[in-house]
Amino acid sequence: MSDHDLPLARRDLARRYEAVRRHTLTLAEGLSIEDQAAQSMPDASPAKWHQAHTSWFFEALLLRPFLDGYRPIDESYHVLFNSYYEGLGPRHPRPQRGLLTRPSLEEVRAYRRHVDEHMARLIAGTDEARWAAIAPTLELGLNHEQQHQELLLTDALHLLSCHPWRPALSADAPARWPTGRVSEWISHDGGLVEIGHDAAAPGAGFAFDNEGPRHRVWLEPFQIASRLVTCGEFLRFIEAGGYREPRWWLSDGWATVQAQGWKAPLYWIEHERADDPARTGDGGWSIFGPHGMRPLDAAAPVMQLSFYEAAAYAEWAGARLPSEPEWEAAAALPGMAQLHDQAWQWTRSAYHPYPGFRPLDGAASEYNGKFMVGQLVLRGGSLATPPGHTRPTYRNFFPPAARWQFTGLRLARDARPRAETPA
Repeated sequence: MSDHDLPLARRDLARRYEAVRRHTLTLAEGLSIEDQAAQSMPDASPAKWHQAHTSWFFEALLLRPFLDGYRPIDESYHVLFNSYYEGLGPRHPRPQRGLLTRPSLEEVRAYRRHVDEHMARLIAGTDEARWAAIAPTLELGLNHEQQHQELLLTDALHLLSCHPWRPALSADAPARWPTGRVSEWISHDGGLVEIGHDAAAPGAGFAFDNEGPRHRVWLEPFQIASRLVTCGEFLRFIEAGGYREPRWWLSDGWATVQAQGWKAPLYWIEHERADDPARTGDGGWSIFGPHGMRPLDAAAPVMQLSFYEAAAYAEWAGARLPSEPEWEAAAALPGMAQLHDQAWQWTRSAYHPYPGFRPLDGAASEYNGKFMVGQLVLRGGSLATPPGHTRPTYRNFFPPAARWQFTGLRLARDARPRAETPA
């Protein structure tokens, strides 16, 4: 069966498969072979591994169980590129992915082509009865690869930040942020609201299992900032001694600041000498990012913040972080800016299952549910998130100390003023 002969929905999915897979390779084009093999820390993975693992996903969850006569290109890849799927067998240790000098990048690319060729056969040659079982996992696999596209960029950026040259990841011109944009407080009346993905709604589209089911939540009246906190605003927190004053910090956050020696967000570099030729930007600060080392842009959203830093800044500013129900309810309000395409926004909500949550069936049951402990929810999206990948119900999550992602913050506050603490 040719692509033209496929039913329209299947043809669209086949074309999306090709586009997503191609985009992963495009993102890696600016990295050298050596760049793509290295691992800068246990939480990050080499770009080569990301390219292999996203192929492994389609092979393990679709080709092996559904394509009759499928033969893997190399059986050892099933172990090397398994991430965390206990039900699918043993895995190479995550902190040692950078030691996988073999297979080579060329062999990983051949693996991708092998998987793509057989996926094309599976998509074109499956009857409608079996297709009903395949399509949801194929859709999951495409969204899974888009998640790894963002991770490929953030992991590569961390790697390059460790190099004395601090080379640029992107040759594109950096964004120009408008100055003088005022942050306004947008009010929400609170009350009983519905959040989460409604799988039964007409045209509901794809969502990860952790985004549902849709359910009701009671909100007290609150206000939320129209835009993200900027680098210039966060710089004032630093200059006011924010990283030296424990009263702004949660206990675990302050312990982390002391243990790690944090003095500013990740990738911020201060040039203390006035005659330092690298001294640029407000207050002598530079920030490493996708375009290399650049002067601090006071109007740009602050990024690479841990939850601890975001919460400390909010406390210092006389505000707080929004809960994820507040964020989702406010996302539909007029005037909300920078929701999905600048920086992920920390919330004050622990990552836990919604009422009535049920994980997916089979191997995909391990995708989200088993991580619902010790993590905080982020909402929105970032400049590294593939376009069209996010939606208002999307739930990202990381441990509170993580800060190598494009993570920032948006302030919130109660509609009623805080009660004054007695002297």
